[in-house]
Amino acid sequence: MTTPRPATSAELLRVHTPGHVALVASTEGRTYRFDADTQAGPQSYAAALLAAGAVVDAVDQVLAGSLDRAFCTVRPPGHHALADRAMGFCLFNNVAVAAAHALSRGFERVMIVDFDVHHGNGTQAIFYGEKRVLYLSSHAWPFYPGTGGIDEVGEGPGRGFTVNLPLPAGMGDGEYARVYRQIVEPIGRSFEPQLVLVSAGFDAHRGDPLAGMALTAAGYAELLDVCLGLAEGAGRGRVVVALEGGYLLPALSQAGAVVARALLGERPLPVPPARSPSLDALVDGYRRTLKPFWPSL
Repeated sequence: MTTPRPATSAELLRVHTPGHVALVASTEGRTYRFDADTQAGPQSYAAALLAAGAVVDAVDQVLAGSLDRAFCTVRPPGHHALADRAMGFCLFNNVAVAAAHALSRGFERVMIVDFDVHHGNGTQAIFYGEKRVLYLSSHAWPFYPGTGGIDEVGEGPGRGFTVNLPLPAGMGDGEYARVYRQIVEPIGRSFEPQLVLVSAGFDAHRGDPLAGMALTAAGYAELLDVCLGLAEGAGRGRVVVALEGGYLLPALSQAGAVVARALLGERPLPVPPARSPSLDALVDGYRRTLKPFWPSL
């Protein structure tokens, strides 16, 4: 365990506007409501600086070889934060700040895997035109924040480097296992990331009060196993996991524990992929949309 350090202004400004950074800083010592869902308290700015700084520092330590992999158990979360706006409980986009930092260190292929039950609209928007960052999100659909359709694939040089896998409610371990093994894995291996960042939201857990998915701890272990596999080769095993959502404390502790064990090298029991006509159609739909960009599908 290491002590986090605050993110610097230069690190934040790689992905956020000066006005947004200044607005969040102005909340120090007071209560401020950004929108109906997102509020800062007197110490939120300090916590947000530490959350973003922890993920950046973890990237530095993994790149330096002082850590093999890292799990940043941070709050506030980050993946809804846009360049110029806080939303969805997120003030700064922790993983986006870390990905931009890795690019500044000379990396050319950074993959972000986001398995929070909500789409990471902020992360997507920040890198929508960037071919050096492959952003891949599996999320409930339709659901908050209303983005993340399968046809949202990036723009300009980044076209094809945004991958959205919208899922209907009720998906459990077997359904996620099939999507990750048959879609996420071949795309990630084709990209050959030099670093894998994981936006690890645990609100797709079957007991979480904010969503309607059915993952268990075993399912999360399967997702992490895929992410670790994607970091083999060019990634040299470099994986940094950052906590996003999750609002049931027992689920957070159970899923967090299996993630930690996976990062420490424990291989989980494989989850058999689910089979059903509806899931067949879903996977076929992913392939039809994404195969022009990722022929390995």
